[in-house]
Amino acid sequence: MGNYTVVIPAAGQGKRMGAGKNKQFLNLQGKPLIVYTLEVFEKDSWCDEVILVVNEHEVNQMSELAKDYEINKVQQVITGGKERQHSVFKGLKAADAATGVVLIHDGARPFINTERIHSLVIHASQTGAAIVAVPVKDTVKQVQHQKVTQTVDRSSLWAVQTPQAFRLSTILRAHQQAETEGFLGTDDASLLEWQGEAVHIVEGDYQNIKLTTPEDLWFAEAIISRRKEENDA
Repeated sequence: MGNYTVVIPAAGQGKRMGAGKNKQFLNLQGKPLIVYTLEVFEKDSWCDEVILVVNEHEVNQMSELAKDYEINKVQQVITGGKERQHSVFKGLKAADAATGVVLIHDGARPFINTERIHSLVIHASQTGAAIVAVPVKDTVKQVQHQKVTQTVDRSSLWAVQTPQAFRLSTILRAHQQAETEGFLGTDDASLLEWQGEAVHIVEGDYQNIKLTTPEDLWFAEAIISRRKEENDA
């Protein structure tokens, strides 16, 4: 068994959702979005601790939410930074130094499954860094000034999701160097790529969506309903 700690950044206000509040509190079939995500890790016996990184004005609200839904593995709720990268770094520094593998997972991705989490943990413990991703299904084109300049070969393209899993010492070192040199990556794995370190892929699934726009809520409702039907069958 490979124990891990997970850092969940949930401080963003989700402006593209247009909800007028942090999308983590949006109600999906009677339960806040963030609770679905937290419950995945609460139920996973490999997970030792959840570190929730939130907006400074929502610390109490998030703490109460975890308490109300009996998410006992949320042992730390801390305030985030200006950018997601800064929030993650704060979460990583709050982890127990004895932690071997740490996961970083978007609060707005409630449909990750335990099987893929375990595969990530095993790969990260062996290689130092592993991320979940899926092959790109659509044709991808490069465009400048509304004109196509190139059709990209999609056979080597993967759409990256979270969790992203790392040895704690490895990702802490990368974040520290990025802070020192003022480098802002597109995700946590990009910090290791910037350093020339290898990052390995674990194939995920297309249900592991990030809820970003109002349309994503339709898909989320459908996934929740389908899973309820499967559990009841």
